[in-house]
Amino acid sequence: MDAAPQRVSQCSDLCCCGSSSGLQSGTRVVVMRFTAGWRRYRQRFGTRATIGKDLRAGVVLGVESVPDGLAAGLLAGVNPVLGLNAYIVGTLFGALATGSVFMTVQATGAMAVIIADVPEIQGTNASAAVATLTVMAGIVMLALGLAGLGSLIRFIPAAVLIGFVNAVAVNIVLSQLANLTGYASDADNRLARTWDSALNFGQMSWESILVGSATVAVILVLERTRLGALSMVVGIVAGSILAVLLPPASVAVISDVAEVTRALPALSLPDISMVFGLLIPALSLALVGLVQGAAISGSIPNPDGKYPNASADFRGQGIANIASGVMQGIPVGGSMSATALSRAAGARSASANLIACGVMLASVLAFAPLIGYTAMPALAGLLMVVGVRTFKLHQLIMVARTGAVPATVCAVTFILTVVIPLQYAVLAGVGLAVVLHIARQSNRVRVRRLLFDDTNSRPIETAAPAVLTPGDVVVLTAYGSLFFASSASFRDQLPDPGHSAPGAYVVIRLRGTDELGVTFLTMLRVYARELASADAHLMIAGIGARVRHQMEITGVAEVIGTQNIFAAEPRVGDAVARALDAIDSRRREDESD
Repeated sequence: MDAAPQRVSQCSDLCCCGSSSGLQSGTRVVVMRFTAGWRRYRQRFGTRATIGKDLRAGVVLGVESVPDGLAAGLLAGVNPVLGLNAYIVGTLFGALATGSVFMTVQATGAMAVIIADVPEIQGTNASAAVATLTVMAGIVMLALGLAGLGSLIRFIPAAVLIGFVNAVAVNIVLSQLANLTGYASDADNRLARTWDSALNFGQMSWESILVGSATVAVILVLERTRLGALSMVVGIVAGSILAVLLPPASVAVISDVAEVTRALPALSLPDISMVFGLLIPALSLALVGLVQGAAISGSIPNPDGKYPNASADFRGQGIANIASGVMQGIPVGGSMSATALSRAAGARSASANLIACGVMLASVLAFAPLIGYTAMPALAGLLMVVGVRTFKLHQLIMVARTGAVPATVCAVTFILTVVIPLQYAVLAGVGLAVVLHIARQSNRVRVRRLLFDDTNSRPIETAAPAVLTPGDVVVLTAYGSLFFASSASFRDQLPDPGHSAPGAYVVIRLRGTDELGVTFLTMLRVYARELASADAHLMIAGIGARVRHQMEITGVAEVIGTQNIFAAEPRVGDAVARALDAIDSRRREDESD
């Protein structure tokens, strides 16, 4: 009778101990998660020690971003206020969502030029088109980020990017001629409009040219002073004041094309019916935005010294674009110039971007009527300065000296970007680079012969014979990528069996090849039959389990003969040695018969 209560008491004690232990363990988990979350928060948004420098950087970035945002909208060919909205929303959500602590997400020149080439943006339903395009680009970015595909950017050749960016710089300058000169040409493309403007110099507005030139002069002069970080802001203000002093209506201002009110960005819903027509420009915008963002991810580390994850930045830029699209903004992406400005001004955390967003909002709410007096030629002058400085001649020279293929890719991308709409040019450049890369890799396959002798176990490498002679044993190894496009080049370098080569063997070493495509396997099948018809034999040595499985399920192993296929061994050369031993054994058997 006493034993049972004792067991109950022990069980009760154990239960109490277990509950206490479980409670303590759960508390530790909560504390650890809170501590980790607090640490991440401090790393991203800083502390009391960093708020001073973040405040200064945020004010500089915010003030500078007001004219930049208006200029971005002007460059995109839309209401300049949409560019400013994109700066406000993009900066805010970029600060909250990207993996990079310092990345500033704003509209960029390259993205703005792409937008300007989209016909739907110039239509009667422009606001819905902008919202749809921006949200679509954001969805693409977000999807790639969620899929962890940040590494895809490395597959875009530098030659494409260099050609594209430098052509965008030219487009920025050419696109602002009308705003700078007051003469609007109705020609079909930028080059034609430039030529038409040159032929109609007398119809240009000298007042507009004066305002634009004065803006550029102020920017260039102040950049060399302590006001360098705010040189563009002062330049825009100076140019706009000059425009007010000139004869009325002689210089176009923002209020002529858009109403700037003291209001926050309003809701703007995308139009589902426009999705198909905007698919290509949305993909191009996403690609360009992600490339520019990846440049920041790979060059500016977070406060902990580690470089941010590109996929996390993809997700953040996607969220920023979706928010910008539904709040009357244009597409945005990681801006290297804005990020560099913020860092140069002393930013220590993402709080600098949050402060910059607040400064832009305060500027709109406080000075909206004055923003309407911003002179269009002044914004054009600012954009021309940006365009000229974006053009990097030394990059083009470097690519030209690298080789014929990258030079061709760069030149074609550059020309297409200047001549045709940018949404097609960037995709065409990537496609051309892929095609030329495949062609180049297919011609880089080299087949070499390995000669073995009794004095040295290490083989001698020499050229493969063109013709297979009777009784010959030819061991071949390949260098390069063995894929569908290289199969023809590989076959051309194999020895020709002719009509008769009795007793000859060709041993092809494929160590390190993970898989073979249908085209390459078909080539091996055909070559094995050619050898068999000449009374010769094909052997394959050093293959892995994946390649052997491919050969078996496609019937290639049956044609070659399973006894002629030798799996890779841990020791390099053992598979070839086994093939040579098999050849010696068969020849001895033939002699004994």
